[in-house]
Amino acid sequence: MGLFGHKWRQKFKNLTWSSYIWLGYLPYSVAMYLPVTGWQNIVWLSLLGCFLILYILVIEKPVWRRITMPLELVVTGLFAIWGANNYMIIFPGWQVAFILGRRPKKYFYQFITGYYAMILMGLMHDVVLDHQLFSWQNGAVVGLIFPLLSPIMAYTFTRSIWRQRQLQQTNRRLQAIIQRDERERIARDLHDTLGQSFSMITLKTELVKKLLVKAPERVAAELTDIEQTSRQNLQLVRSIVNDLHQQSLSEMLLNQSRNLVAANVWLTTTGEAAATQWPTRVQGVFAEALVEAMTNVIRHAQARNVFVTFQLTDLGYHVQLQDDGKGGTLSRPNANGIQGMRTRMLNAHGTFAIEAQAHGTRVTLSLPKEENVK
Repeated sequence: MGLFGHKWRQKFKNLTWSSYIWLGYLPYSVAMYLPVTGWQNIVWLSLLGCFLILYILVIEKPVWRRITMPLELVVTGLFAIWGANNYMIIFPGWQVAFILGRRPKKYFYQFITGYYAMILMGLMHDVVLDHQLFSWQNGAVVGLIFPLLSPIMAYTFTRSIWRQRQLQQTNRRLQAIIQRDERERIARDLHDTLGQSFSMITLKTELVKKLLVKAPERVAAELTDIEQTSRQNLQLVRSIVNDLHQQSLSEMLLNQSRNLVAANVWLTTTGEAAATQWPTRVQGVFAEALVEAMTNVIRHAQARNVFVTFQLTDLGYHVQLQDDGKGGTLSRPNANGIQGMRTRMLNAHGTFAIEAQAHGTRVTLSLPKEENVK
């Protein structure tokens, strides 16, 4: 019962309330055909039921939108053409235009062409029935303003929101780069101070070992141990410096987001802020693999959206990349991208998995925590 209740609470939490609020205006259209006085009213009420089903499917089933969005436009267009009701078409005017705000502009142009074609055909039909339709004394003319402007307003509003989100995300990445610059300064200081100090210790121990010849049985072994320790510390400093010079996740996402935008692909991340605090070595390995994965999305996936999720668990670090492209085959002649990602992850004691789905491809990357590496 607890698991069942949690599942429904998650569905309730993820419900897209902003889309369902618009249905509050639907009863006004239903009232136009009540009480039922003939078969025409039954037809219009049936179409209202079809519209309601399509409207919900557009929200809840994104993979069906290629079918449900045109059908919703057609159903509401019938009200505009044959029912002298231009208010029903406002629903897709806002809902569909809002969704297409994240897609390439050509899809919005196709939608808006059909949208205005429906309204125009309805107006032509209405003029035949009423030649005084376009007189200023007729309030229906003023009522056309909102249906005509709705898709443009919704589309503009959506594009503005997503540009603002992209800008905020870019600013967060730039802040992370500034923090990285500070780490690089610390790395240089470590190299210039501790590195030189350890080098000097090494030289001195070698010199002392040569000078102290009076009691070699007591000193040589001790000095040799000091020498080895100093050399190990020097190597450790160099390793730290090399890790700090690896590409961070913020740098990678900043660069790749520009490439994705140029290819009309929207990038959405989850858990990015926490991931920028992961160890530098971990960020470097994931960054290299994700660059290859996103390059494959741009070149081959024909996707419109890419979702990257970063997650930290007790066992290690996990990254999942999901696109909404064509999926299909994962092997191509003379292609080394997938093998390169797999090799990088295995060399870092991590795991790599790729799965083709009906709509897109999922890439899963994992790295264990240092204490879990055997």
